[in-house]
Formats: sequence, C-alpha cells, structure tokens
Amino acid sequence: MPELLTDPAFVAIAIVAVLVTGISKGGFGGVALLAVPLMSLVISPIQAAGIMLPIMIPMDFLSIWMYRKRWDARNLALLIPAATVGITIGGLTAGWVNDQIVRLLVGIIAVVFTVHRVNELYRHRAAGQSQPRRVPSKPWGVFWGTCAGFTSFLAHAGSPPYQVYVIPQGLKKEIYAGTSVMFFAAANAIKLIPYGMLGQLSVTNLSVSAALLPLVPIGVFLGVWINRRLPEKTFFAIVLASIFLVGLKLIWDGVSNLVGV
Repeated sequence: MPELLTDPAFVAIAIVAVLVTGISKGGFGGVALLAVPLMSLVISPIQAAGIMLPIMIPMDFLSIWMYRKRWDARNLALLIPAATVGITIGGLTAGWVNDQIVRLLVGIIAVVFTVHRVNELYRHRAAGQSQPRRVPSKPWGVFWGTCAGFTSFLAHAGSPPYQVYVIPQGLKKEIYAGTSVMFFAAANAIKLIPYGMLGQLSVTNLSVSAALLPLVPIGVFLGVWINRRLPEKTFFAIVLASIFLVGLKLIWDGVSNLVGV
C-alpha cells in the first residue's frame, strides 16, 4: 500500500477532492478547481495533479454519457484545438514555469471575471433589461482556450479562462454543462501524453488514484442529480460563487508561497 494511503489527513482531503471533482464533472464546471489546492495542503501540487488526472478520465466517460448530444459543437471546434496548443506549451515549459505564479494568475482571472460578470448582471437587472447573449469571438476563443489548456496542464485549473469565454454566451444550462464536460474530457485525454512523459503517472501515483476510483461514480451522479434539480439562475449563481471562492483560494496560495508565509 502506498504510504500516502496510511496518512489519515491525506485520505480525508483526497476523498473530499475526488467527490468535489465528480460533482464538477456532473455539471458544476468550476468547483473542480478546488481539488489540487485541497490536496496541496498535504502533498506537492505536482503530485496532486498527477494523482487526480487518472481519476478524472473515468469521470469524463461517465459525464459524456450523461450529457451525450447536449453540447455546443461550435465552441468545442474552436476551444479544443486551442487547448491542445496550451497543453503543449505547458508540457514544453513544465521545467521552467513557477506553479505559484500560475496559481496567482488563474486566481486573479477567476476573481476579476466573477466580479465583472456579477456587475454586468446587476446593471442590466437594475435597468430592467435581460442580459444579452454575446456572439462568440473566434480570436478570443483561441486565446482563452489556449490559456485554459495551459493552466489545466499545470494544476487542472483551466476552468476560469474557459468560463471567461463561455459563460457570457448565455448557453442553456444543460448545453453549458455538456459543452464543459466535452471540453475538459478532451483536454484531460490530451494531458495524458505529457503527464506520462514527465513521470507524473508513476506507479505510486497510479496506485493512489486506483484506490480512490470507487468514489468516481458517487461524485458524478451526485453532480448530475443536483444539476437537474436546480433552477437555471441558481445553477449559474453557484457556478459563479464557486469560481470566485476558488479564485480567492488560488490567489492566497500563490501569494503565500511566493512570499514564504
């Protein structure tokens, strides 16, 4: 048995991290960002990312089945190739990039985006107007898709850049959830290659991942169940709140580690 599995603190945090990730895969895109920061409380972020990736793959299969035929093909055709570029950049620069700076940047993106989005919603409601749906911009889609791939490679933290591009489009709740599922499933499958080459899929990490796999269906089905029972406004309020809180957590972690607190 890997040493990590005999550590009660790690086991408790890992269970929460896997369940939270499963709920995210069930439709609550954004809260999966909590997994690596949570596990980083007891192990290194690099090892945490390596342990989580093999767990996320079966979650992706379950989520794809749940949301089959409910996604926006136009977004995926633009974002997945862009994410591939970002993942490639992440793999090529993995030895030089400071994880804490990436966490800080991702956290800032998450918080600024959430504040901006809430401000927009408030202004339109105060004026008695509905929030307009924005026509997606391809250049911005390429930019944010690349950012999502890069930050997803480093810490499974691709959600804030992805949300910046997708949420303003005003997609229906299940189309939004299905599109998110398909995008991150593709990104995770692509990440297997550089993760394997960099040694993050070691026997130890894979053993820990295998021990946590029974939690996968519980988290995913719980996420789908909650998603289908929440009103659309409540659903997106929870997504935005999750992104904001995770952004604060990432900023705190990045700053704390950079200044040595």
